[in-house]
Amino acid sequence: MLQLNKKQIIVGVSGGIAAYKSADLVRRLQDQGALVRVVMTKGAQAFITPLTFQALSGNNVHTDLLDTDAEAAMGHIELARWADLVLVAPASANTISRLCHGAADDLLTTLCLATSAPVAISPAMNQAMWHNAGTQANLDTLRQRGIKIIEPGVGSQACGDIGAGRMPDSEVLVDAAIHCFSQGPLQGKKVVLTAGPTREAIDPVRYISNHSSGKMGFALAEKLAENGAEVTLISGPVSLETPPRVDRINVISAANMLDAVMQYIDDCDIFIAAAAVADYTPAHIADQKMKKGAADMAINLVKTQDIVASVAALPNKPFTIGFAAETNDVLNYARDKLKRKGLDMIIANDVSDTTIGFNSDENAVTVIDKTSEIVIEKLPKRALAAALVQHIAQKIH
Repeated sequence: MLQLNKKQIIVGVSGGIAAYKSADLVRRLQDQGALVRVVMTKGAQAFITPLTFQALSGNNVHTDLLDTDAEAAMGHIELARWADLVLVAPASANTISRLCHGAADDLLTTLCLATSAPVAISPAMNQAMWHNAGTQANLDTLRQRGIKIIEPGVGSQACGDIGAGRMPDSEVLVDAAIHCFSQGPLQGKKVVLTAGPTREAIDPVRYISNHSSGKMGFALAEKLAENGAEVTLISGPVSLETPPRVDRINVISAANMLDAVMQYIDDCDIFIAAAAVADYTPAHIADQKMKKGAADMAINLVKTQDIVASVAALPNKPFTIGFAAETNDVLNYARDKLKRKGLDMIIANDVSDTTIGFNSDENAVTVIDKTSEIVIEKLPKRALAAALVQHIAQKIH
């Protein structure tokens, strides 16, 4: 298994002879499935060129805080948001000091201040600099702020000294990066999640659908991945970007969605049916566009196969979660669906309320299982998704 699959890691390279080791680090992170971008200080460029890292990572190397082209789009903020982890290797004594004192006078230090992702540093310097009281005090301060310090190795140094201060081999740093992601409550869990509407074709240009935007399902996929889960998102037609580290499969109809779910369900631990799947589909799809004729038109509809009930009926079913999007008597309908379909949990919401219904950016739900009912008041959908994922993690554990 690729332990860093689709994790977005920024490798920060500061000045020091150990900078040459960072080239191998980039490759080893990629071997574990990571997506890597490199940020270099001016000192680092004296030891190794940006072109080396560009060739290895396949991405442009970032070197300047005040790059006119990048900063037109607030480049350093975009980098900070992109990162799932910032790994500074090597971290020179000077860089450690500047991080400790909150400097923001180059791209690397500004990035470390601006990111909400975890930051890990691998100090590399002369053994006397490593043991200096100022360096150790700076490291203690960074530890207290939650920055992970990867202890240096001991051995011969480029200056001829022998002692602590060597940057560890790439394998050690990759293990440290993996450990930074090993704390999520859903680490190692595989989740299949449906989202968005389905479209049931009437003819080549017309279809039956609903108002689902997919926003709630996509927010859930994002937060599941952030909490360590390996997420397969099966989405109906929506205009949303795929969340980071999420595998997306696009489908159109209810039948397409069912086929995709059954393809991936055997190997998953949790199934979440957040899609608004059509309950009925035309019995016959016209080969050509239907022309206007009589004043009235009748379309014969047949029932679609219930996806969440089909999953819940499997002999070795995953932990199965449904949604109940209702316009009246919401909780009673949800309780009935939980029992009738054999679900482990159901998330009920009132879509008649336009402030929390389809296409809105906020939602409020009641989470119902066999032993409890929990109300989550109106929140932005991403914040609500985070609360739901924490609740799901508690239940499955």
